[in-house]
Amino acid sequence: MRYRNLLFYILVIGSAVAGTLWLVQQGGSLETGKLTQPGVSGVEQTSADTSLWENLIHPLSRLLLQIITIILVARLFSLLLKRIGQPAVIGEILAGILLGPSLLGWLSPEISQFLFPKDSLGNLQFLSQIGLILFMFVVGLELDVRNVRGQTHAAVVISHVSIVFPFLLGVGLAFFTYQQFAPDDIPFSAFALFMGIATSITAFPVLARIVQERGLAHEPIGAIVITCAAADDVTAWCLLAIVIAIVKAGAISGALVSVGLAVVYVLFMFFVVKPLMTRFGAYYSNRELFGRPQVAIVLLILLASAWMTEVIGIHALFGAFIAGVIMPDGGSFKRILTEKLEDVALVLLLPLFFVFTGLRTQIGLLNEPYLWWVCLAVVGVAIVGKLAGSAGAARFMGMNWKDALTVGVLMNTRGLMELVVLNIAYDLGVLTDEIFAMLVIMALVTTFMAGPALDLLNHLFRDRAVRLEPHLLPKILLSFGRPEMGSSILKLSGLLTAHFKNQVEYTSMHISPQYDISPEEAEEFERMSFAPILATAQAMNLPLKTYYTATEEITEEIVHYTQEYQPDVLLVGAAQSLFDNDLLGGKISRILNQTRCDTLVFSDQGLQNLRRMLVLYYDLSDRIVLDYSLLLAKNQGVELQVLNLSDTSWDALMPIHTTVTPIAFTEKILNKESLSRFDLLLVNRDKWRQLVNNNSQWIQHSPSLLIVKKGSLENKLLQLHSLEQPVLLS
Repeated sequence: MRYRNLLFYILVIGSAVAGTLWLVQQGGSLETGKLTQPGVSGVEQTSADTSLWENLIHPLSRLLLQIITIILVARLFSLLLKRIGQPAVIGEILAGILLGPSLLGWLSPEISQFLFPKDSLGNLQFLSQIGLILFMFVVGLELDVRNVRGQTHAAVVISHVSIVFPFLLGVGLAFFTYQQFAPDDIPFSAFALFMGIATSITAFPVLARIVQERGLAHEPIGAIVITCAAADDVTAWCLLAIVIAIVKAGAISGALVSVGLAVVYVLFMFFVVKPLMTRFGAYYSNRELFGRPQVAIVLLILLASAWMTEVIGIHALFGAFIAGVIMPDGGSFKRILTEKLEDVALVLLLPLFFVFTGLRTQIGLLNEPYLWWVCLAVVGVAIVGKLAGSAGAARFMGMNWKDALTVGVLMNTRGLMELVVLNIAYDLGVLTDEIFAMLVIMALVTTFMAGPALDLLNHLFRDRAVRLEPHLLPKILLSFGRPEMGSSILKLSGLLTAHFKNQVEYTSMHISPQYDISPEEAEEFERMSFAPILATAQAMNLPLKTYYTATEEITEEIVHYTQEYQPDVLLVGAAQSLFDNDLLGGKISRILNQTRCDTLVFSDQGLQNLRRMLVLYYDLSDRIVLDYSLLLAKNQGVELQVLNLSDTSWDALMPIHTTVTPIAFTEKILNKESLSRFDLLLVNRDKWRQLVNNNSQWIQHSPSLLIVKKGSLENKLLQLHSLEQPVLLS
């Protein structure tokens, strides 16, 4: 049958190819009188090298090469910056600047000219604008208007002061820089208003991600900062729309028509389109129902909104932002929509904007000392205005100094939003190249300083923070990746503490391995991740605290939180690595090496009921394994067997006055059959490593596994249990 099919395939394909060649050859006779010169379509034939070069510099080829270069460099720099605790957006902004004339154009003008010739920048600009429109739509989606409407009194004061005070300082800065740095034919009002906006804006998306990463999202300070930033965002974009209208009209009186039309537009969006979208979202909030037709409707509303604001004269980005704000609140509609658009907007199109901004940023123009002094003044005014204004208002409203300064530092982040404002001003001709470069540097500095400044505040106020009552209860910290693993390790910890569970503090920790997620996504991930373990805790009647954060530096975060929390036992759920066959490889190996408490690594192979355990005992260092096995064996009906491979006699090995009677495992060779009788195998970390290195064949048949590493800290859990240590006779 197989040979017949092969013969049929060869005959059909061969006949088709032969027929095609014969028709092409016979068709040559039809060219008589039709072709007047050689080549295809009258174009002179070229050499292979010339043709390849022409293909390489074709506008589409060049654009694709630009996009490839931009994405690669942007991702590289974002990864490098995240390694030092900086937001990814800082790396992408730096990548844009370095691909521009400030570095690449200075080091290699030929490569810069080949990659980004002036006549190709139009295509790049339009694509970057599309990316910005999608990004501003996503920003609007992430903005919870309910928070803005329900601001506390403190948030109202902080938000308004954090705009008005730096805006005033920005206008004051314009007063001293207008003569030298404002373009010709630009009135002082236009220059001053844009300087005020540039110094008063806050990067809401970057701030929200910093709050999430720092674990402040569920704390009062995090809620206040998010509320203030959201209110700032709405206020700043409304101010920006008015300023754009004034600049385009040339005077405040001439902008009244644009401002009036903008008010009508906003009322139409909120009182006509939003109710319709609310009904639309209520029906299509299910992922199964939300398909391409629904995405098309949303995109039409987005593009129509952006088009209307562009025609009115207040910029398309404002329309995109409002379109995102009016999308239905609650449910999963916004989350589904964000997932469909965010990756394309942030990964593919938005880096184009950073590079386009970088191509405009010519730091080399600041070639005299006094220009750098002016740049320093711009940065200083921006920091003082935003940080001091926000922190001062927060302190006035009754916050302590640490929280007030934290608010100031976070509100001082400008990031991408600042670049959007600067590019709008540059396109309108309000900023010269020199002042544009200074303001881009200001955006970088104020965003870059957020992380180190928060670390400094934590260090300065650490002594006050730790002056708490010392914890008296033993602490168990549970770290898991997959949600179902969380439930498994909680059940195991319940067995460890079955006789004194009300005297132990339990905390579960989950870290999302993604950095650039929205607050709404983070809330959903947190809810889904903790759902199984919280359900198990409720069923077991265990009080359980939770800790969640999102970062790609998972190991570092686990170690950092363990050091801060100071548990007596860290219980880690282990999953088989995609690239490492060893359960203790990769992240878990680094965790074991850097934590100082007792650490238990649990590999769940389908443990349902713990009836029979096996402990591998090699030498004195395995006493800790025996201690934890005795804890588990205290539960009724659990049988403990010990494989004694040491030189110590059985009588000398066993604890004195224990209520558990271990059984000697007499088989000296472990295999699939013998291991199948056990539900759990316990072994020391170092001994497990030796077994893996020796390629012990039986470990692939291991039941559920608990690997124990003894820590260097005092363990209140073992003290509470009053375990008698084994008395080993010499």
